[in-house]
Amino acid sequence: MKDLSEYSYRPAAGIMLVNREGKIWVGQRLDSKLEAWQMPQGGLDEGEDAEDGALRELEEETGISRGLVEIVTRCPHELTYDLPEDLIGVVWKEKWRGQRQTWFLARFLGEDDDVNLQTPDPEFRAWRWADVDDLPAMIVPFKKKLYEEVIAAFRAHL
Repeated sequence: MKDLSEYSYRPAAGIMLVNREGKIWVGQRLDSKLEAWQMPQGGLDEGEDAEDGALRELEEETGISRGLVEIVTRCPHELTYDLPEDLIGVVWKEKWRGQRQTWFLARFLGEDDDVNLQTPDPEFRAWRWADVDDLPAMIVPFKKKLYEEVIAAFRAHL
């Protein structure tokens, strides 16, 4: 068993992107054999503002530019998740035990044709719009609690 006191949480941000019908954007990762879907999220660059990082991650992962989204609200506190022990020190090759994320709710102002997974460094093999209440069952098990917290933080704004 690893001594987790040596590991900290990677600074990160995520976006719950909602369309006009109230559905949430999810993508299926290229690097996973699981039938798991996730919202756009990722690590922050050194000194990067969480909102800028979330919008950068959105564009890098989905091809959706920041001009096609409107930030509705920000989660009032950071949310964390822990990686399974066998992935700690492997996923990011650094001393991270998981991520501490700042989440944003954003409205998608574009059209489905604006989504382009063929980005310079693709992360997703497929995407779709999902019902918000289906999200916790769609994500990898170790992020389920995090997704429940994101939903609770934004439910009043959906």
